[in-house]
Amino acid sequence: MHLNVFVMTTGHHEASWRLPESDPYASIDLAHYQNVARIAEDAAFDSLFLADSPHLPGPVRRRPWGMLEPLTLATALAAVTERIGLIATVSTSYNEPYNVARTLASLDHLSGGRFGWNVVTSPDLPAARNFGLSDLPSHASRYARAAEFVEVAFKLWDSWADDAIVGDKAAAIWADESKVCPIDHVGEYFSVAGPLNVPRPPQGHPLLVQAGSSEEGRQFAGRYAEAVFTAQQTLPGARAFAEDLKARAAAFGRDPSKVKILPGLVPIIGSTTAEARALEASLSELISQEYAQGQLASLLQVPVSALPLDGPLPFADLPPEESVEGARSRFSLVVDLARRENLTVRQLIGRLGGGRGHLTITGTPEQVADEMEAWYSAGAADGFNIMPAVLPSGLSVFCAEVVPLLRKRGLFRSEYAGRTLREHYGLDRPAVAVPAGNGDQRQPRLGSERLV
Repeated sequence: MHLNVFVMTTGHHEASWRLPESDPYASIDLAHYQNVARIAEDAAFDSLFLADSPHLPGPVRRRPWGMLEPLTLATALAAVTERIGLIATVSTSYNEPYNVARTLASLDHLSGGRFGWNVVTSPDLPAARNFGLSDLPSHASRYARAAEFVEVAFKLWDSWADDAIVGDKAAAIWADESKVCPIDHVGEYFSVAGPLNVPRPPQGHPLLVQAGSSEEGRQFAGRYAEAVFTAQQTLPGARAFAEDLKARAAAFGRDPSKVKILPGLVPIIGSTTAEARALEASLSELISQEYAQGQLASLLQVPVSALPLDGPLPFADLPPEESVEGARSRFSLVVDLARRENLTVRQLIGRLGGGRGHLTITGTPEQVADEMEAWYSAGAADGFNIMPAVLPSGLSVFCAEVVPLLRKRGLFRSEYAGRTLREHYGLDRPAVAVPAGNGDQRQPRLGSERLV
């Protein structure tokens, strides 16, 4: 199975920063992130993931929301690691394809082929307002822009042939100009001449990751994603999601086995079940109920007054899923969780405090490994997006106690076999779409992992 560590400041539990062991300034401390990266690399994790949003996600009074820009941070982590992949979030809604393609190609070169791009469409109105928009672009239009954005990036990375650089000193020829060509892209959202001013990345294209689970998000992932981060609460639901996504990939002419599904997992580990539950309870006691109510109200698009702590969700007053222009799939997951388990608002807040709707497994290392094996064996996951409740301690315990169990069961590598992120995930290096020099006459690579 594949393992990615999702790094979030002091941990994914919103109260993690309040623990005696936690550093309130860790979110802006490079040494903290370097330590986490080394722990994950020592355990031979496939990758490390840095999320992002181009706005301040919540009130800074109750949680350390100030986060470093992920591409900058990932660059610093590349310098102190050798094998682990580095996946950074970049929005397609508030960037331009040329700059993003250039930056990611540069980072792939500098890291020796270890970069991945988590493609997001930024589903938050505050982000839109930071870029001069008064309203959030519609869900459908954000994904349409994202699709064209990715296509342009593919063309730019392919604007250099792999053997374009000649380096012939005697003939005074550094590169073969016939193998570096413009792309002359003109579309609905972008007009880009090209070529890129960076040679083709070591991986051909950095690994493409996606995390949306709405209808548009699944369709986008089926068309482009090579790894998918998803929030799933039950094994049957996760298996249905994986089957659906792989079927969509097949419909686009892709090999479904080349799309890796990694549900989020928050492991809270103790030497006994009681010890693990006590740790979880101690974290829950540190949650600011007022803050959590506000965050939940924002997600569900209702006033805080509609969420009495000891009452149920006001299901009849919630907007229909299809009208939600923000984080649509997360909205549905939270509502379904509350309805399925008949949770009060207070109980729901406790369930969401550790992973915002991702699966939480509280128990011994054996219980965590058992659940992971069950999901993997059932085809519900190709691996997991590990989201430690507390960092770095939660990751250290997982690597020391759970990873050896997975290895003993033949489920996880003992050491790295390759050097690039694509090699870790068992993915081929994509060939250039067509021979360089054809400009706007480029054609899709039919039968390859990607279908334009």
